[in-house]
Amino acid sequence: MAQEWYKVDNVAKVFLATNTRRDPRVFRISCTLQEQIDPELLNEALRVTAPEWPQFQVTLHRGLFWHYFESTDQLPTAQPETKAPCAPLYTPERRNKLIYRVTYFGARINLEMFHAITDGNGGLLYLKSIVRNYLALRHPGEMENVPSPNSASAGDMAQDSFRNFYEGTKRKKSAKKPKVYRPHGFLPYSQLQFFEGHLSSKQVLERSHALGVSMTSYLGASFMLAIYHDMPALERKKPICISLPVNLRNYYPSETARNFFNSVCIAHTLTPEDTLETVAPVFDAKLKEVLKPENIRAQMDAYEKLEHIPGIRPVPLVIKNAAVKFFTKLEDRHVSAVVSNMGRVSIPEGMKPYIHDFAAFSSCKTLFTVVCSYGDDLVLGTASALRSTAILQRLYREFAKDGLDVTLYATEVER
Repeated sequence: MAQEWYKVDNVAKVFLATNTRRDPRVFRISCTLQEQIDPELLNEALRVTAPEWPQFQVTLHRGLFWHYFESTDQLPTAQPETKAPCAPLYTPERRNKLIYRVTYFGARINLEMFHAITDGNGGLLYLKSIVRNYLALRHPGEMENVPSPNSASAGDMAQDSFRNFYEGTKRKKSAKKPKVYRPHGFLPYSQLQFFEGHLSSKQVLERSHALGVSMTSYLGASFMLAIYHDMPALERKKPICISLPVNLRNYYPSETARNFFNSVCIAHTLTPEDTLETVAPVFDAKLKEVLKPENIRAQMDAYEKLEHIPGIRPVPLVIKNAAVKFFTKLEDRHVSAVVSNMGRVSIPEGMKPYIHDFAAFSSCKTLFTVVCSYGDDLVLGTASALRSTAILQRLYREFAKDGLDVTLYATEVER
C-alpha cells in the first residue's frame, strides 16, 4: 500500500469547495470496444489494475484545516450503467468510499472520477490500464507484448507537481478582466444534458489548415460564433470567452497522475459581420500568445503562490472554503464556455483491433465540451446545463455547412 495519507493539491481544493448538485465536479472517460463487455472479466481486471494505481485507491476526509486522502484496501466493483453521466461521487452517503466508479453498458466501459483526485490525463491512463488488463483476460495470449500504460513509479504518480515545480515567478500585472457574456436559462432540477458529436479528424484538420489555425482554434472559434448568434441583441457588445484547460505535463517533466493543469482564456468581441474566416485567426493568435512557456509558468506560479502565503495554513477549512467559493464565483463571470482538448488518444498496436472509440464528458455550470480523437474519429462530448439547445444546434449545422460529416447523439431530460 502507498503512504497512509496525503494532502489534496491546489486545484483539488477548488473542486472540493465548489462542487454542487448540478456540477459535482465529476468527469467521465469511456472506451467502447468491438465486442460486448463480460462483467465478470471486467471485475477481475479491476482487481488486477487497482493495486497498480495506489494513488486512486483512497478515501477523502475533511480535517480542521484541510482535506486529505487516506489509503484504503477497498477495491472497485464494476456495475451496470444506471445513472446519468457524471453523477455525484463526493456525497454524505458515500462517506469512506472510493471517489471513482466503473460502469459498463453494451460494449462500453465508463470510468467516472471526482476531479479532486486527478485530471483527464490521469483518468485516461487509468482507463487504458483497465482496458489493457481486461483484454488480456478476454483474449488470453494476445496482450503479452502490450505494455501497461502505468510506467511511472508510485512516487512520481502521487507527486503534487504544483508544489514540486513552483519557482515563485512573478507574473506581470494583467489588465482587468471584462465581464463576458454567459449563456443563461437553465434546465430544472439541476439537470445536465449530454451531447456526443462525432466528426472526422482528417476533415477537421484539413479545414483548420485551410484557415491557417490549429484544430483547437478552429473548434474554439466555432463555439464563439455559435454562442454569438444565440446572444440577445442587447448583450452582443459583451465579449465571449472560451476557457481552455492546459495540460502542464507538456511544460514540466512530470509523470503525476494527480491534477496538473491550468486554464487559459480566449476572449473576443464579435460583430454581425464576423465569420469563421475572421474569428479563427484571431482566436489562434491569442491562443499562441497565452500558451507561450513563460506565460504558462508565470500563471502556474501565481496560482500556487497562494499556498505559500504566511498565515494561510492555520485558517479553519470552513473559512477557506467560503473564500474559494467567493473567488471562484467571481472568476466564473469571465467564462462563457469551456473547451478541453485532450488530443489524440494513443494506445499500443496490440490493443487497436479491439477498440472502437473513446469519449469524455465533464459536469459543468453552463457548457463544457471535452474533445478527444482516436483514429479518424473526433469526439466532442458536451455537457450542457442550458434549457435551450440552440447553441449546439447551430454549432453542428455550421460544421455540416463547412463540409464536415457529422453524427450527433443526445440524452433526454425533463423540461
